[in-house]
Amino acid sequence: MMELVLSPVYYDGIERESVSCSQVGGNMTKDFFKVPKQAKPVTLWVHPEGRVLGEIFVREQSLHHIGLEEPVELMNQTESFVVIHRDELSEFRFYNKSSIVRVEYEMLAEEVELARDSLQCECHMMDGSLITGTINGNFPPDRRRLFDYMNNEHFQFIPLHQGEGKICLINKHYINYTKSL
Repeated sequence: MMELVLSPVYYDGIERESVSCSQVGGNMTKDFFKVPKQAKPVTLWVHPEGRVLGEIFVREQSLHHIGLEEPVELMNQTESFVVIHRDELSEFRFYNKSSIVRVEYEMLAEEVELARDSLQCECHMMDGSLITGTINGNFPPDRRRLFDYMNNEHFQFIPLHQGEGKICLINKHYINYTKSL
């Protein structure tokens, strides 16, 4: 049985009530506080390390829509680091998102959503590579240009759909220039 306990806590010298949970007859397990996540295989291109194979962990329930969190949601969160599980090394690493040039993965058929708008473009990267694809989304009527999308300050990684369920998340900081197709 669960019991809620109110106890005083002091912030800046002001008493506030704090709610804590405990199990009658013992301590609550750590699992209660875990956010359920699923591993998603990805290929990262990291500067200066190069190609990194591993898995990221996405929430089983997105904060923004019904279903699994998408990798683009994870990569565009405000935290500076992302957890990568390296199978071949049996280790977890915390990569700085600013050093990740791009993230490649495949979408499952049930993850594919229909978008109202799309922008075909090519991105010329600082390392000399050229990446082409389509940016899908439901863009505001007055913000449907590639210029508007690239200058959206709310995200660092843009998803380029490359056909057959392949997605490439590109870090905008590593794009030399982009153009519409």
